Amino acid sequence: MYARDFALIATPIGMVRVSGTVSSVESIAIEPGDRDSVAGKATAVIAAAAQLGEWFAGTRNSFDLPLSPAATPRGNMLRQAMIGIPFGETMSYGDLSRSIGSSARAIGQVCARNPFPIIVPCHRVLNADGGLGAYSAGDGPATKSWLLDHERRYAGKTLL
Repeated sequence: MYARDFALIATPIGMVRVSGTVSSVESIAIEPGDRDSVAGKATAVIAAAAQLGEWFAGTRNSFDLPLSPAATPRGNMLRQAMIGIPFGETMSYGDLSRSIGSSARAIGQVCARNPFPIIVPCHRVLNADGGLGAYSAGDGPATKSWLLDHERRYAGKTLL
């Protein structure tokens, strides 16, 4: 077993904590406050911090990171479905669930328990009416709105 490590990245939405080991990213958390950044030492943590920095700078629109595996094959399928929503785009819970033969409730549950906000972009999943819905990371819907506006800006899309 590898020792756990973390990095803290100052971002416009608060501090982003990347936790992991040399071989995988175990979690991403959006924390309130303004503290000093902390550089990680483990390979996967360093890579995640660098890629998140590029994403916030608008120079990256997807991630290539070793994530801790989902607990089940179904969880992995749901995670991959969210990753498949293109940068700057959104899908409703229902549309995403129909595209993979699941249920909107299952999509909602995997979004609520997503250990990798931003990297596994559950912020791209919206209510059927286009409303933001809930968001379990950071400052909730305000953070979700910021993330979507950020992506739309760098994808050349119209802001809501």
